[in-house]
Amino acid sequence: MSGISDMGRFVTHYGTGHLNGMSHETIIRRELLRAPVGHRSVSTVDVREIAFAPGQQTGRHYHPCPVVGYIAEGAAVLQIEGHEPQFLSTGTAFHEPAQAVIARFDNASRTAPLKFIAYYLLNGHESLIEMLPDASEVSVDQS
Repeated sequence: MSGISDMGRFVTHYGTGHLNGMSHETIIRRELLRAPVGHRSVSTVDVREIAFAPGQQTGRHYHPCPVVGYIAEGAAVLQIEGHEPQFLSTGTAFHEPAQAVIARFDNASRTAPLKFIAYYLLNGHESLIEMLPDASEVSVDQS
């Protein structure tokens, strides 16, 4: 077996003969995302398929654990508080860091549904999501 790295793409070749009666095929492993999760123990990976109706919004929230996801159908807008919004089209992978406030994770379309796969990297019995008040509802102490 040999590997060739080419700009984020990893190609694996399995010899020149047949493998269990199957013909020689090239497997392409295209890197979608590389995200730091810090020095963290992960005891469980909880994988969820999440479906949004057209125009549906999540609301301001955070995750106690890192979340890695993949847009399976439709498109989303992801905005980590303090950063610019990111447009995530079908086939795009994303990362929501643990404890980061997510200002928005919305279906980008008012006419098409959104479906994505979320991988929650849990350590013990963490909750998956914690909802927060909208930024306009958060009072600022100016004393």
